[in-house]
Amino acid sequence: MSKAIGMIEFKTTAIGITAADAMVKTSEVEIVEAQTVCPGKYIAIITGDLSAVKAAVDAAVTTYEDKCIDSFVLGNPHESLFPAMYGTTQIEGISALGILETYDAASIIEAADQAAKTAIVDVIELRIAKGMCGKSYMLLTGEVSAVEASIEKAKQLVASKGMYLDSSVIAHPDQRMIDSIL
Repeated sequence: MSKAIGMIEFKTTAIGITAADAMVKTSEVEIVEAQTVCPGKYIAIITGDLSAVKAAVDAAVTTYEDKCIDSFVLGNPHESLFPAMYGTTQIEGISALGILETYDAASIIEAADQAAKTAIVDVIELRIAKGMCGKSYMLLTGEVSAVEASIEKAKQLVASKGMYLDSSVIAHPDQRMIDSIL
Protein backbone atom coordinates (compact mmCIF):
# COMPACT_ATOMS: atom_id res chain seq x y z
CA MET A 1 0.00 0.00 0.00
CA SER A 2 1.23 3.49 -0.81
CA LYS A 3 1.42 6.50 1.48
CA ALA A 4 -0.93 9.37 0.87
CA ILE A 5 -1.93 12.79 2.15
CA GLY A 6 -5.46 14.13 2.15
CA MET A 7 -7.04 17.43 3.10
CA ILE A 8 -10.43 18.95 3.65
CA GLU A 9 -11.21 22.64 3.85
CA PHE A 10 -14.53 23.70 5.37
CA LYS A 11 -16.42 26.98 5.63
CA THR A 12 -16.89 26.70 9.40
CA THR A 13 -14.90 25.52 12.38
CA ALA A 14 -17.79 23.54 13.86
CA ILE A 15 -18.28 21.40 10.77
CA GLY A 16 -14.52 21.20 10.18
CA ILE A 17 -13.84 19.71 13.60
CA THR A 18 -16.81 17.36 13.24
CA ALA A 19 -15.62 16.24 9.80
CA ALA A 20 -12.03 15.74 11.00
CA ASP A 21 -13.35 13.55 13.81
CA ALA A 22 -15.38 11.56 11.28
CA MET A 23 -12.27 11.08 9.11
CA VAL A 24 -10.21 9.49 11.88
CA LYS A 25 -13.17 7.32 12.90
CA THR A 26 -13.71 6.17 9.30
CA SER A 27 -10.20 4.91 8.54
CA GLU A 28 -6.80 4.25 10.03
CA VAL A 29 -5.32 7.69 9.35
CA GLU A 30 -3.24 10.18 11.32
CA ILE A 31 -3.99 13.88 11.64
CA VAL A 32 -1.03 15.94 10.47
CA GLU A 33 -2.70 19.27 11.08
CA ALA A 34 -6.22 20.31 12.02
CA GLN A 35 -7.01 23.93 12.79
CA THR A 36 -8.92 27.08 12.11
CA VAL A 37 -7.35 29.31 9.46
CA CYS A 38 -8.28 32.74 8.11
CA PRO A 39 -11.07 33.84 7.76
CA GLY A 40 -12.64 31.34 10.15
CA LYS A 41 -12.32 28.35 7.83
CA TYR A 42 -11.14 24.96 9.08
CA ILE A 43 -8.58 22.64 7.51
CA ALA A 44 -7.65 19.08 8.35
CA ILE A 45 -4.66 17.32 6.78
CA ILE A 46 -4.34 13.55 7.22
CA THR A 47 -1.90 10.88 6.17
CA GLY A 48 -1.93 7.09 5.88
CA ASP A 49 -2.31 4.40 3.28
CA LEU A 50 -3.89 5.64 0.06
CA SER A 51 -7.10 3.63 0.43
CA ALA A 52 -7.59 4.77 4.05
CA VAL A 53 -6.98 8.43 3.24
CA LYS A 54 -9.34 8.28 0.27
CA ALA A 55 -12.08 6.64 2.35
CA ALA A 56 -11.70 9.19 5.15
CA VAL A 57 -11.76 12.23 2.85
CA ASP A 58 -14.65 10.85 0.80
CA ALA A 59 -16.69 10.18 3.94
CA ALA A 60 -16.17 13.69 5.31
CA VAL A 61 -16.83 15.43 2.01
CA THR A 62 -19.96 13.37 1.27
CA THR A 63 -21.42 13.89 4.74
CA TYR A 64 -20.71 17.63 4.91
CA GLU A 65 -20.72 18.51 1.21
CA ASP A 66 -22.65 21.79 1.61
CA LYS A 67 -19.96 23.20 3.94
CA CYS A 68 -16.92 21.85 2.07
CA ILE A 69 -14.81 24.37 0.14
CA ASP A 70 -12.30 21.93 -1.31
CA SER A 71 -10.57 18.61 -0.70
CA PHE A 72 -7.95 16.38 -2.24
CA VAL A 73 -6.13 13.08 -1.90
CA LEU A 74 -2.54 12.77 -3.13
CA GLY A 75 -0.90 9.40 -3.49
CA ASN A 76 2.87 9.44 -2.95
CA PRO A 77 3.18 13.16 -2.12
CA HIS A 78 6.52 14.76 -2.89
CA GLU A 79 8.86 14.57 0.12
CA SER A 80 9.40 18.36 0.13
CA LEU A 81 5.80 19.16 1.08
CA PHE A 82 6.00 18.56 4.83
CA PRO A 83 9.18 20.58 5.48
CA ALA A 84 7.69 23.41 3.40
CA MET A 85 4.47 23.36 5.47
CA TYR A 86 6.39 23.52 8.73
CA GLY A 87 9.02 26.03 7.65
CA THR A 88 11.93 23.63 8.13
CA THR A 89 13.24 23.54 4.55
CA GLN A 90 16.98 24.14 4.32
CA ILE A 91 18.05 25.92 1.12
CA GLU A 92 21.68 26.66 0.25
CA GLY A 93 21.34 28.99 -2.72
CA ILE A 94 18.53 30.45 -4.77
CA SER A 95 18.99 30.74 -8.53
CA ALA A 96 15.35 31.55 -9.21
CA LEU A 97 12.36 32.11 -6.97
CA GLY A 98 8.88 30.99 -7.99
CA ILE A 99 5.76 32.25 -6.23
CA LEU A 100 2.23 30.99 -6.78
CA GLU A 101 -0.82 32.28 -4.88
CA THR A 102 -4.28 30.71 -4.65
CA TYR A 103 -7.67 31.73 -3.34
CA ASP A 104 -7.96 28.66 -1.08
CA ALA A 105 -5.90 26.36 1.11
CA ALA A 106 -6.33 22.92 -0.45
CA SER A 107 -5.23 23.76 -3.98
CA ILE A 108 -1.86 25.18 -2.87
CA ILE A 109 -0.74 21.78 -1.56
CA GLU A 110 -1.83 20.08 -4.78
CA ALA A 111 -0.02 22.81 -6.75
CA ALA A 112 3.17 22.37 -4.73
CA ASP A 113 3.10 18.62 -5.25
CA GLN A 114 2.57 19.12 -8.99
CA ALA A 115 5.37 21.71 -9.17
CA ALA A 116 7.83 19.50 -7.27
CA LYS A 117 7.08 16.57 -9.56
CA THR A 118 7.36 18.63 -12.77
CA ALA A 119 11.02 19.66 -12.58
CA ILE A 120 13.98 19.67 -10.21
CA VAL A 121 12.90 22.33 -7.74
CA ASP A 122 12.80 22.71 -3.99
CA VAL A 123 9.58 23.82 -2.33
CA ILE A 124 10.70 26.38 0.25
CA GLU A 125 7.45 27.35 1.91
CA LEU A 126 3.75 26.56 1.84
CA ARG A 127 1.69 29.25 3.58
CA ILE A 128 -1.71 27.66 4.04
CA ALA A 129 -4.35 30.37 4.64
CA LYS A 130 -2.70 31.67 7.81
CA GLY A 131 -2.77 35.44 8.06
CA MET A 132 -3.87 35.79 4.44
CA CYS A 133 -7.67 35.99 4.61
CA GLY A 134 -8.00 32.44 3.33
CA LYS A 135 -5.53 32.76 0.46
CA SER A 136 -2.39 30.62 0.29
CA TYR A 137 0.97 30.72 -1.44
CA MET A 138 4.03 28.64 -2.16
CA LEU A 139 7.66 29.56 -2.73
CA LEU A 140 10.00 27.32 -4.68
CA THR A 141 13.52 27.51 -6.05
CA GLY A 142 15.72 25.87 -8.65
CA GLU A 143 17.20 26.76 -12.00
CA VAL A 144 15.22 29.43 -13.84
CA SER A 145 13.83 27.10 -16.52
CA ALA A 146 12.84 24.46 -13.93
CA VAL A 147 11.08 27.05 -11.77
CA GLU A 148 9.25 28.47 -14.80
CA ALA A 149 8.08 25.00 -15.89
CA SER A 150 6.99 24.06 -12.37
CA ILE A 151 5.08 27.30 -11.77
CA GLU A 152 3.35 27.00 -15.16
CA LYS A 153 2.25 23.41 -14.47
CA ALA A 154 1.03 24.32 -10.95
CA LYS A 155 -0.76 27.38 -12.35
CA GLN A 156 -2.65 25.21 -14.85
CA LEU A 157 -3.75 22.86 -12.07
CA VAL A 158 -5.16 25.55 -9.78
CA ALA A 159 -6.63 27.54 -12.68
CA SER A 160 -8.64 24.46 -13.69
CA LYS A 161 -10.25 24.59 -10.23
CA GLY A 162 -10.85 28.35 -10.42
CA MET A 163 -8.46 28.99 -7.51
CA TYR A 164 -5.53 30.67 -9.30
CA LEU A 165 -4.78 34.19 -8.05
CA ASP A 166 -1.28 35.17 -9.20
CA SER A 167 2.25 33.92 -9.83
CA SER A 168 5.72 35.18 -10.56
CA VAL A 169 9.22 33.89 -11.28
CA ILE A 170 12.22 35.99 -10.24
CA ALA A 171 15.53 35.10 -11.87
CA HIS A 172 18.44 35.63 -9.49
CA PRO A 173 16.58 37.43 -6.67
CA ASP A 174 18.59 39.90 -4.63
CA GLN A 175 20.07 38.45 -1.43
CA ARG A 176 18.29 41.12 0.64
CA MET A 177 14.97 39.83 -0.71
CA ILE A 178 15.93 36.23 0.01
CA ASP A 179 16.95 37.13 3.58
CA SER A 180 13.61 38.83 4.16
CA ILE A 181 11.54 35.77 3.17
CA LEU A 182 13.60 32.92 4.58
